[in-house]
Amino acid sequence: MKRSGFADLPLHGGQVPVWLAARMATLGTAIAESVVCHYGRSALLSRLSDPFWFQALGAVMGMDWHSSGITTSVLGALKRGMNPRAHELGVHFCGGRGRHSRNTPNELRALAHRSGLDGDALVETSRLTARIDNNAIADGFQIYVHSFIVSADGEWAVVQQGMNASSRLARRYHWHSATVRDFTCEPHTAIVGERAGVITILVDHRAQPAQDAMLTIARADPARTLADAKSLVMPRRHDVRADDVDLKRLGAVLAVAHERELHDFAELLLLERLGARTLQSLALIAEVVHGTPTRFADPARFSFAHGGKDGHPFPVPLATYDESIDVLRRSLDAAKVGDGDKLDGMARLDRYVRAVEARYAPAADCGATLAHEQAISASLGGRTAFDGRRRPRGAAARQLGLFEQ
Repeated sequence: MKRSGFADLPLHGGQVPVWLAARMATLGTAIAESVVCHYGRSALLSRLSDPFWFQALGAVMGMDWHSSGITTSVLGALKRGMNPRAHELGVHFCGGRGRHSRNTPNELRALAHRSGLDGDALVETSRLTARIDNNAIADGFQIYVHSFIVSADGEWAVVQQGMNASSRLARRYHWHSATVRDFTCEPHTAIVGERAGVITILVDHRAQPAQDAMLTIARADPARTLADAKSLVMPRRHDVRADDVDLKRLGAVLAVAHERELHDFAELLLLERLGARTLQSLALIAEVVHGTPTRFADPARFSFAHGGKDGHPFPVPLATYDESIDVLRRSLDAAKVGDGDKLDGMARLDRYVRAVEARYAPAADCGATLAHEQAISASLGGRTAFDGRRRPRGAAARQLGLFEQ
């Protein structure tokens, strides 16, 4: 059993507007499907159990790059988009926020009935992870989001979030089963508790050592548990600053998108004729799908794909968002009928951007980039959650607004 990490996020209120929620479900599902297509279901679970990758995914989907709302919104979008295709993709999302989290055992048992998995073992694992983060970790956070993701092979990941009303912070916890090894097997990835052996089938009778390891974690020193885990701490401010971003990596994306010669070659790799702004978004999406774990240390950079619903770093460019979805969806559909060239083009684009980064070491001007995005926002259909109404302040902006979605 490994507890892969946690993320501390400022509590933010507000709702995800319908125009963004629908797009998040479509784009998030396409990204998840791309990961499954290229690397398999285990890789998707591994990525979901990494707090930095999860935050980058939320940012590239147009959510506020640093807020607590990323957790509920991303998980909700993936559940809506992935579950209708669970029989095809082999990944099922259970649970969620509030009453949905409390319904996780029923969802797991229903899934087990359909699939032949051991529902009792999955329910017990779900309850143990929730109890450990809610009770054994005495950090003042009460769990209100619990999402349990299961593959057709019986592998699982857990993403859950707690709230601390006094500090106005949320803390997101990530878990993954012992069988998920391909993305988080780094020296700095935490293994909390004594080694319980390698489990090939989680729901097999041999999975008992993993559950025993959880009980060992429950008796461990909470301070040590938190210190050992991979952690992400996001600031309370809304604006994106140069210090939040790896400017060399962002510079490579901008160079490929906007410099004519580099842009032309990138189009050849994708087998698509695309505008500069869409290519910029696709380059960041490609990195979410194909990037290695070390590439996600600065999740704020991925907000330069589709902005954020709060207007930071810029309003969500709907025209670009829709074109990004269209390109990715066409690539996935072509791959289903045996034409994988376009889908492979995303991997080629990611390699190309990294080659430009290594060879030219371009550094983005964060201020100039933000000013440019603001200037072109209207032409790209830029929208925020505050369109047509005043931005909330004080009590109106409390986290409880998220429960009204």
